[in-house]
Parts: sequence; structure tokens; C-alpha cells
Amino acid sequence: MRNSGRSVVWDGAVNAWHVTGGVFRMGRREWLTAAGWQQAHDDGIRTVVDLRNAAEVRRRDTDPSVVPADLHGITVVAAPTEVPGDPDFAAVCGPYLNNPAYYADNARLFPDKLVDVFRALAAAADRGAVVLHCAAGRDRSGMVAAMVQDLAGDTDAEIAQGYRQAARGINERYRTHGPPHDRERYLDEAELAPLLAARGTLVVQFVRELDTRAFLLRHGLTFDELTAVQSLAGAGVAK
Repeated sequence: MRNSGRSVVWDGAVNAWHVTGGVFRMGRREWLTAAGWQQAHDDGIRTVVDLRNAAEVRRRDTDPSVVPADLHGITVVAAPTEVPGDPDFAAVCGPYLNNPAYYADNARLFPDKLVDVFRALAAAADRGAVVLHCAAGRDRSGMVAAMVQDLAGDTDAEIAQGYRQAARGINERYRTHGPPHDRERYLDEAELAPLLAARGTLVVQFVRELDTRAFLLRHGLTFDELTAVQSLAGAGVAK
């Protein structure tokens, strides 16, 4: 089930992609319709790991109407990647993570938060596939997805492509629906292409310098949990 990088069509889902193995990623889950949740369930999704902070989790007037039964027993787990309002994070990254240049700072400031994300993946591994999501499906999802790909043994090119296609996906959303606030905007190809070339390289640099496996074990993930995540990601058993 490695087949990394294919787009995923779940009704209403925005910026949805297969990462690797049993791991998927997308933008905010509130965009999915009832039909989209059925399609996700049919594709084996049994757990959603929400990387957003609690204050971001809300339905908007433009979101489809969905009731809990529409999730078909899919479990939603909150696992934010940062501490809201942390002054050190704000000084480095600004109001939110929006550039792979700051992934290493996120990992440095909040290693326990990233371990909690991977602990959630490990706990979900025996239930079925997992979809990660943040707001746009670009940077928080991109940071964690790159770490998953690192554990799965994906190449530099595959990891860079994972980021670039998600960044293109949300940029297209901004073209058709407009950005959610004035800190985001649609970029035309002349501006987007060189930006993505540079940022894809930064994502690879982040995971190769981090050494995901060593980082997670050093900060408290157990060997059994790591093995479960690697199994979910379609990798071999950790040695």
C-alpha cells in the first residue's frame, strides 16, 4: 500500500492525499460531506488525527451539515503540534506555522507535542488507516507527513513532492474560493513554482537533519509505538 502521493477524492475534502501506507492527509475535516465520510470509511479510514489547536475546531456557515453518525464510527483524536500563544513560537514562526523553514523550530520547542501525534498514530494502527489534518493541509500536516515518510523510507524526491503537491492543492483552493484571511493569498505559477522548489528542499532538509526515528525515541515514544507507526506507514519493522 506504499503507492505514495496519489490524490484522494472524498466528497467535500480539500487537499486530500495519500501519504504512504495507511496514512493520508487533508485540510480541515469540516469540509467533508456525509458522502465524503462514507467514502473515507470505504477507503479504510478509521481514525482522524486533528493537528489543530482547540480554538480552531469549529464549523463554519459554509461547511456542510454533518451529524456524528455520518462519520461511520471513525474516531477523531486531537493532537495539536504546538502550544497556542507560546511567545517563543510566535517570535520564530509568527501567528502560525506556514513555512518548512520553521519545522525544526516547532520540533525543538514542542517535542512532546510531536511525540503525542505519533503516539496517536501508533494507537490507531491496529484499527485501520489514518488521516492527518490541520487547517489548510499544508504545513502542520506537511511536517508530520514528512516525518511519517521518513520513517517509511521514502526518498528525498518523494518527501519533497508530498509537500509540493499539498501546497499546490491549497493554493488552488484559494484561487477558486479565496483565502481564509489576509495572511494567505493565491499565487500564480510564476511565483509559486520557485517557492515550492525551495520549500520542498527545506522539508527534506528538516527530516534528514531531525532523524525522525531517533528524535521520537529520544523524546519518549516507545519502541513498540515506533514499530506500530512504521507498520502503519508501510515500512519494515524497526531495528
